Amino acid sequence: MTNGALSATELTVWRAMLRAQARISRRLQADLLDRHDLALGSYEVLMHLGEAPGGRLRMNDLADRVLLSRSGLTRLVDRLQREGLVVRQTCASDARGLFAVLTAAGRARLAEATPTYRQGVRDYVLSRLDEPDLRTLGAILDKLADERIPA
Repeated sequence: MTNGALSATELTVWRAMLRAQARISRRLQADLLDRHDLALGSYEVLMHLGEAPGGRLRMNDLADRVLLSRSGLTRLVDRLQREGLVVRQTCASDARGLFAVLTAAGRARLAEATPTYRQGVRDYVLSRLDEPDLRTLGAILDKLADERIPA
């Protein structure tokens, strides 16, 4: 199809991918809110900080990792800072740069919520796929995440 139109098959696949992502995210969000009073986006910020050296990342890098705009991340980090889970630190080499840093309370909250998150990933995704499915899906997602996709 050269005019930008999608075939019925292409449209079906696209909509199925969007539906699956939305349903999985909603279920993970509900589990995290119910058991830990923690939104999925907040968990993802804590998770990325927990994986980073020293528990800190530049705000720009963190925004890229959690797929939020800079302003969206700023608002989320504001909430996490009010809860005592994250603090901001200025960058010594760049006065305009800011780091988000995981606090001890944030690390504890992350440790509490991680089993719930992982169980949700297992229940809502991994348990529904066999080994060949996982390999195929991994290869497909790698193709879709390839930075060389034309803009």
